[in-house]
Amino acid sequence: MNSNRRPKWLLWLPQMNPQVWILGVGRLLSGIGTGFTLFYAPIFFVNQMGLSATSVGIALGSGSISGVIGRILSGSFCDSRFWGRRRTLLLSAAVAAIASLVLAASNNFTTLVIGNLLVGLGQGLYWPATEAVVADLTPAPQRSEAYAFTRLADNLGLGLGIIFGGLLIGTTGAYRALFVIDAISFVVFFGVVFVAIAETYQPRKTPQKSSLGLWVQALGDRRLLVYVLVNIIFTIYISQMQSTLPLYFKNFVSLGKSHKGFAETTISALFGWHIALSIFCQLPVARALKRFSHPQALTISALIWAVGFSLIWVTGITPSGSLGWAALGLGVLAMAIVSYTPSASSLVTDLAPESQRGVYLSINSLCWAIGYFIGPPLGGWALDQQRNIVDSFWLGLALSVVITIAILQYLNRILQSKKV
Repeated sequence: MNSNRRPKWLLWLPQMNPQVWILGVGRLLSGIGTGFTLFYAPIFFVNQMGLSATSVGIALGSGSISGVIGRILSGSFCDSRFWGRRRTLLLSAAVAAIASLVLAASNNFTTLVIGNLLVGLGQGLYWPATEAVVADLTPAPQRSEAYAFTRLADNLGLGLGIIFGGLLIGTTGAYRALFVIDAISFVVFFGVVFVAIAETYQPRKTPQKSSLGLWVQALGDRRLLVYVLVNIIFTIYISQMQSTLPLYFKNFVSLGKSHKGFAETTISALFGWHIALSIFCQLPVARALKRFSHPQALTISALIWAVGFSLIWVTGITPSGSLGWAALGLGVLAMAIVSYTPSASSLVTDLAPESQRGVYLSINSLCWAIGYFIGPPLGGWALDQQRNIVDSFWLGLALSVVITIAILQYLNRILQSKKV
């Protein structure tokens, strides 16, 4: 699309392949369903079902086990002549819809684990495939903005889902209906991909290595392995936003002397603000960080994470007026996320040979599985401890950024030495 032919009010949007726009619409629709459940599931299973925070954290983290399997399969499927990107996306949507229906019927720890195992499998199949589609359709100089756009679609869907989910719970208390709506959203996403997304994988005419050979070669890339280590830390940070922080706001944050904890509608408004800020800042932040190398951009993101977690710590130790600190903390954490996601995906895509793009992006996505395997149980354990440990947990996360930045500086040196 020629920028000169576009209306002036659209010039701020990135120029992308039409299929990337269509994929973004599909991700927005599925994001709405995910937003309905993501932040309210821990509250429901702890406060309504009577499970402990630790057991719910373990159940949520169990999805990472199947997520590892899903991501390995997705990486191999994406680089396969038979499966390709499109069929892998369709399979992921089908599995995710079934997972949501299992969670809707869940009434004990066992079924909660089964549902989350299916959730993890669906997510594992989804992420490498969708990232590969964007990479296939976008030239290297535009990839950061293309990834920022698709993340914007995710965030917009999550924001709408969180807001409407909070309203539904506040008026009806029907937590289980959220999971049914989530299942419907994945069915809609399946339809969008089936009708509007063409296969983007172009296999080489010459014989290529086996799937195992592609994985072995990728795992021998030292640059990728160093990135994997730091990316796992980032995903542990993100997992706390979704699995630990809502329950912390509900059960541990004080609102004066007579009331303890935020109401579901207040939590909905707080995370709605967080997602709204992510939406409005996603593209501007991605463009502002284009002047930096990917490790430098990730270092900036790490510093912002430290500030955000420190503000959450202040929220917990403030006897009154904690709502303002919570809003400020979530605002800063929104900046941390939007500065992280495009740079991380673009870095992996730049490292990957074209014939191994699916495998490299699968390894990138495996970082999320590992991070979410560690993060929710860690957060659940912290919330089951004495109050001083619960509050100090957020300060500990802020201090851990020192390690993250040290690894990023090492990665930057490796990348620079490769260029010489």
